[in-house]
Amino acid sequence: QVQLVESGGGLVQPGGSLRLSCAASGFTFSSYTMSWYRQAPDKERELVASITRTGGSTNYRDSVKGRFTISRDNAKNTVYLQMNSLKPEDTGVYYCKSVQWNAPANYYWGQGTQVTVSS
Repeated sequence: QVQLVESGGGLVQPGGSLRLSCAASGFTFSSYTMSWYRQAPDKERELVASITRTGGSTNYRDSVKGRFTISRDNAKNTVYLQMNSLKPEDTGVYYCKSVQWNAPANYYWGQGTQVTVSS
């Protein structure tokens, strides 16, 4: 049974911080590239950040560079997204996605966690 369970979302004021977690089970976590996506109301889902299997390489969309950090702990089967200096435009549902590095047709989505940045 494959599961990706996100947690850590909530309401935060502009300039604040949140750390999201995604706990994985039911597959070989270290064989999968991990990513965070987000989706604002009435907008398409967009890639926020990704990290390779051992954490040796990361990628971020331009709007979050310098503010967000993606990391993973393969011993805990968990990927994190540290979000600092949050802005209202960061508001949305954040989703965790796993993609098998050598078989990208094999992928899984979490259910999402809501992040709201508002004063």
